[in-house]
Amino acid sequence: MRSIGDVLQQLHSGATTSRMLVEQCLTNIADPNGEGARTFTRINDKALQQANEADALLREGNTANKPLLGLPISVKDLFDVEGETTTAGSVVLSEEPPADQDAAIIARVRSAGAVIIGRTNMTEFAYSGLGLNPHYGTPANPWDRAHRRIPGGSSSGAAISVTDDMAIAAIGTDTGGSVRIPSALCGLTGFKPTAGRIPLHGTVPLARSLDSVGPLAATVDCCARLDAVLSGESYTPQPAFPLSNLKFGILQGYVLEGLDDATATAFQNALLALKEAGATIEPVEFPALARIPASNQTAAAEAYAWHRRSLATNGHRYDPHVSTRILHGANMLAADLLDLMQARREIITESMQVFAGYDAILLPTTPIIAPPIADLEQDDTAYFNANGLMLRNTSIFNFLDGCGLSVPCHRHGEAPVGLMIAGTHGHDAHILRVGSAIEAALSPLRQ
Repeated sequence: MRSIGDVLQQLHSGATTSRMLVEQCLTNIADPNGEGARTFTRINDKALQQANEADALLREGNTANKPLLGLPISVKDLFDVEGETTTAGSVVLSEEPPADQDAAIIARVRSAGAVIIGRTNMTEFAYSGLGLNPHYGTPANPWDRAHRRIPGGSSSGAAISVTDDMAIAAIGTDTGGSVRIPSALCGLTGFKPTAGRIPLHGTVPLARSLDSVGPLAATVDCCARLDAVLSGESYTPQPAFPLSNLKFGILQGYVLEGLDDATATAFQNALLALKEAGATIEPVEFPALARIPASNQTAAAEAYAWHRRSLATNGHRYDPHVSTRILHGANMLAADLLDLMQARREIITESMQVFAGYDAILLPTTPIIAPPIADLEQDDTAYFNANGLMLRNTSIFNFLDGCGLSVPCHRHGEAPVGLMIAGTHGHDAHILRVGSAIEAALSPLRQ
């Protein structure tokens, strides 16, 4: 995988062209032995034309305010693209009229000069952390492809588009972990920003109180560059913090329970590497953590509000794993929802007090590595158990309205494992800088 910084340098020096990059991506997508058919729900038929236009601007030196000029970027099939139907990984929306304008983040990516290579597959309506899709197929994790393991979800195609060089980077969404989970399981870096920083106009919702938009890419710097475009902020390269000046809290409680051997070993190796680099690491108890699972029940109610009419007429066309979860919100009383919202506000306040003394909170992104797809397709109990595990740790920081970064922490050649670096509301820039320092400290493990 190539970093955005390296590819931009090659584009500006003339060592490569946008057309060459796009042609290679399209070749990889079309490879009959690859995952392209399961990774994309639609390819941009104007990608080569747009690459030529980007190359013309590069030759002229007309690159002002275009920080992604010429880069092939994939976008999740949850964002409106003018002239295309947004299917959200479902057949239910396949006959809807095409969008009459780009989603806000699509407009920003285009304005930054990126070439949108296509729309990526996803869990139907973004409602699972596994990435399975019975309608369009499930792209396999790049690790141990012989056993076809899950890519993680819901931004499944987003991750595989990057790992398999079908895009330089990807834009996904994260309501309970849908950027960080596939990043962790596939060996990528993924960033979930504070939700309110990036506009959601033109994005099919899952749960508006929890939805966020974030990048999946090769490095922390890649995510910082993309986050700046998505949020409308300016990107400035920042030197990583010295780890000797940083203090990390290792979240205790259920987030450390049930780890498989690969995850537990990779997590402990990562903490040891950070200690050896001079970081201060100590356990942090967050008493309100135990209240989060019971309080984090609003997503089903919000999803049901959006889907209820469609379910009444087209419920038989939904993935049953998805419709079952949405229908859990059908019987929630308004009073119950208000109680949950109040509990959330109280827990967020407590988290900001407890976490205030740390530069970041660390925990495993997921408690287990990617299981085989077939095991979950054939057994509903296994599906829902695995889905709960995948979402368990990541969803905490959606609930807390914070930000979170997942970086690879496994040794080269081993099953991908993610380390989550999390912060409270609005500390996005700080978490990205901390993430760069941690990424550098973990690099010896990755060689």
